[in-house]
Amino acid sequence: MLDRRLWREARAARLYLALTVGPGLGAGLLAVLQAGVLARVVSLVFPGGQGLAAVRPWLQVMLGLILLRALLAWASEAAARRAAAIVKQDLRRRLLDHLLALGPAYVRGERTGELVNVLVEGVESLEDYFAHYLPQLALAALLPLMILGFVLPLDLTTGLILLFTAPLIPLFMILIGKWAERLSRQQWEALSRMSAHFLDVLQGLTTLKLFGRSKSQAAVIARVSDRFRETTLGVLRVAFLSALMLELLATISTALVAVALGLRLVYARIPFERAFFLLLLTPEFYLPLRQLGARFHAGLAGVSAADRIFEILTLPVPGVPDRVVEKTDPPVPAELHISFDGVHYAYEGGTRPALNGASFDLRPGERVALAGASGAGKTTVARLLLRFMEPDRGEIVINGIPLRQIPAELWRRQVAYVPQHPHLFYGTIAENIRLGRPGATREEVMAAAGLAGAGEFIRRLPKGYDTPVGEEGIRLSGGQARLLAIARAFLIDARLLILDEPTAGLDAGSGQVLEDALARLMHGRTVLLIAHRPAAIRGADRIVVLADGRVAEEGRHVELMAKQGVYYRLMTALRGAA
Repeated sequence: MLDRRLWREARAARLYLALTVGPGLGAGLLAVLQAGVLARVVSLVFPGGQGLAAVRPWLQVMLGLILLRALLAWASEAAARRAAAIVKQDLRRRLLDHLLALGPAYVRGERTGELVNVLVEGVESLEDYFAHYLPQLALAALLPLMILGFVLPLDLTTGLILLFTAPLIPLFMILIGKWAERLSRQQWEALSRMSAHFLDVLQGLTTLKLFGRSKSQAAVIARVSDRFRETTLGVLRVAFLSALMLELLATISTALVAVALGLRLVYARIPFERAFFLLLLTPEFYLPLRQLGARFHAGLAGVSAADRIFEILTLPVPGVPDRVVEKTDPPVPAELHISFDGVHYAYEGGTRPALNGASFDLRPGERVALAGASGAGKTTVARLLLRFMEPDRGEIVINGIPLRQIPAELWRRQVAYVPQHPHLFYGTIAENIRLGRPGATREEVMAAAGLAGAGEFIRRLPKGYDTPVGEEGIRLSGGQARLLAIARAFLIDARLLILDEPTAGLDAGSGQVLEDALARLMHGRTVLLIAHRPAAIRGADRIVVLADGRVAEEGRHVELMAKQGVYYRLMTALRGAA
């Protein structure tokens, strides 16, 4: 079972893999020498009648060979672990980079727990494949041939027995492996489902408690766990069966050699020392094949995980692949004129259109509000501007330059994004604000927090800016988390500001603090505001109304209300709902 994809990955660690196989071959050669020395010692003592003094030098040589074999085994294991670590690190980095390149649009369509399982357990399961199975595959092919090279010149009969019985072990291993491969894939799929469902339950625990469904979900987790247990037991049953067959074949083959040598020894057709030497070599001949069988199921687990890993790695990155920022790239101008020119975009492979030829402008220093019903394409506009996705058709132009020609890294330095639900990572308050500019000083962080209106509540925290916040910012209120997001934006000091429902769901007091901070943040910047609240939209310099992925209307609040068109009906419906 040699997976071509994993074989290509092994090239990154070929030096350490060679250092794994080399000592393994050396240890095999020492095993032959050790068998020869042991055969000589027994021959001198048993038929020869020699004492300890005669065999002491040989015993010392044998002790040295044993110690040297142990040293080579340690070197081989250390090199194997290093080879696996190199491949795992490279795969995990590429997998993470590819997920980042695929962007939020792809990640939101997948189960978080399953992706985490691929990144952690999936990559980790390749350890045995590269550290044990792959080197053992090489040793299983080379060591028996080397031992056969010693056996054939000494005894043709023994050599023929070894030559004809050895292929039976990999043959049975392949036959059983076909069955085990299917079970191993089922085991990996069951583990992925269990991980994904368990994380879903943890993240939605509040909702489950609210609706009294936590106990029913516990029953679901129990069923998923039972499925994983059943598939794991199925894999173990096959593993034990294959181990039994391999040991049985190796034992019967060794017995055939022993019987053939014993009969000829009885009739004095072969010297005792040679017969004993061949008998000692026979288990060493089958040992690499038996060890390969023991590693076979670990290799299967790696291949099953690799299927999902390479499935993700081969997913095409949406739009034009980004390139690295080069010294020749001109800086993005401070005054941004952004144009959407007939932009089309559809999700799920083109089956769910979001934008159908949207065209509008964002002029330098202008505050533009995007209005429209849910599903009109507002969030899609923001994602396209953030380069999370690329248009299917049409063009986004920045000061006359197509956005796709500007490296994403360079472009995102000019953009600050304040979402409705900002993500706070595990760490301190200062670390979360510094995410906007990692090299910022403590004073700059505090100044940004002050401008965002967050300084007061941060000073009231137990450790101030060094107060740790948990995953999802669970120790902070929604308004406080948004103030930290605004502080990040101040720290970035970007020219384009994208605000996605920044004041939604807040009480009057928190909303006023946030609105004051946003007013300071928007000053002198080009702003794209996505909002539903009439109060937030009304103050924009211009309102772009989206309907069915197109620009339906455009103008100021008073003008659009006077038209009594799409915007008028939207505002009327919002006021009625309020």
